[in-house]
Amino acid sequence: MTLEKQKTTIIFAVPILLMVTAFFANLFVEGWNWSPFDFTMAAVLLFGTAFFINLVIRSKKPLLTKLIICFIILLLLALVWIELAVGIFGTPFAGS
Repeated sequence: MTLEKQKTTIIFAVPILLMVTAFFANLFVEGWNWSPFDFTMAAVLLFGTAFFINLVIRSKKPLLTKLIICFIILLLLALVWIELAVGIFGTPFAGS
């Protein structure tokens, strides 16, 4: 049980560290200009990804299946993040 809590803590610590890093970078790095909406979207994407990865890790599936599903989840995160940042697919959600 303790190992499961440790895994969950680590999984959710990663988005927290990324958000804190982005916050301080926004304060001190010239050219880093995230709006509150940008922080909200980043938090939704990062914590949503952590939530789904946590579900997969806790499932009773074989290890290889878990790894493949987690890879797909992380790939989707990367594609959505890139689309929102630079618009590689040209959707209306792309950044300016």
